[in-house]
Amino acid sequence: MVNVFLYGTLRHPGLLALVAGREVEALAPEPAELAGYRVSRAAGEDFPLIEAAPGGRTDGLLLRNLSGTVLERLDFYELSFGYELRDVTVAVGDTEVAARVYFPRPGLWQADGPFSLEDWVRAHWPLTRHAASELMSYFGRLSDVEAAARFRMIRARAAAALMAEREETPCDVRSGLGLGEVEVETETSSHIGYFLLKTVGFRHTQFDGEMSARLEREVFVAADAATVLPYDPVRDRVLLVEQFRMGPFGRGDRHPWQLEPIAGRIDGGEDAETCCYREAEEETGLRLKGLERIARYYSTPGYSSEVLHAFVGFADLPDEAARLGGAEDEHEDIRSHILDFAAAMRLIETGEANNGPLIVSLLWLARERDRLRAAAGA
Repeated sequence: MVNVFLYGTLRHPGLLALVAGREVEALAPEPAELAGYRVSRAAGEDFPLIEAAPGGRTDGLLLRNLSGTVLERLDFYELSFGYELRDVTVAVGDTEVAARVYFPRPGLWQADGPFSLEDWVRAHWPLTRHAASELMSYFGRLSDVEAAARFRMIRARAAAALMAEREETPCDVRSGLGLGEVEVETETSSHIGYFLLKTVGFRHTQFDGEMSARLEREVFVAADAATVLPYDPVRDRVLLVEQFRMGPFGRGDRHPWQLEPIAGRIDGGEDAETCCYREAEEETGLRLKGLERIARYYSTPGYSSEVLHAFVGFADLPDEAARLGGAEDEHEDIRSHILDFAAAMRLIETGEANNGPLIVSLLWLARERDRLRAAAGA
């Protein structure tokens, strides 16, 4: 049996229940205090760290006599993030109790001011709820090391789920049937890698009002992504990037290098616009002057959850803007091309533009080009 002292985000009852796999009342947490330490925000992150601080005092919760699955689940969650258990003594009222605490491994993060659970709940709990739910579904299937390697994409999928919850989409023509008309009977993850493949058994309301027979379908669960087509309205030019793509390669396309807008996954904690600015600098070195939204759309709704947030980005595009680029830590090998508008549109006619994001972006630009050029004084 082990006592565990919680000082950070696991004090939130919703997160604690998700991670422990038990109702909080069954865990019977007690207020406790740890002397000689302080809790701070981890710089650039959305979680806290604890460090020695002479004279410091840290309030938290004590979970007594943990063993078996609950303790293993807590370890799985915390160890996935680079924490380790250490022995301490905490105070519960006037009584000293031996306990264990999850400490960050030395050198991983720097402290950046005091941590507030209330601020964390407002800013980060909605995303964390989705991310923790997926992460804990892998308990018993992945090691904490394997889970940690997948966590960036887990957070990105969580961000997509959160955006889906918050989006208001019109139903002026379609029936208005919603998520509540789908009854999920079984759901399994048949592949857990950089991407996620689920097999879902379900029934849904039909247009005649009856319930369908049980159906079983596979769905490719991806994060949302942003695309941005850089456009110089004065020079009437666009920038396209060329890079190797697994989709055409997997199909057997003789030319798996694609011409595309700049694109990237929307990381957990960022919005689509921030992603566009970040990816433009990473892939091409461009600093965009501004963005205009094209559309938000499912790329392949028959089997994939991926939503693309498409934009045009305004930039100066002299000849020398064409260069080699890409993020080295992601092993990107990207070549950029500067084309005048007419040459870019010919790519659709010849078929060299053969992916949805590029075709959608160019057709939108063809519709809006006169307005954009007039606004730029061209």
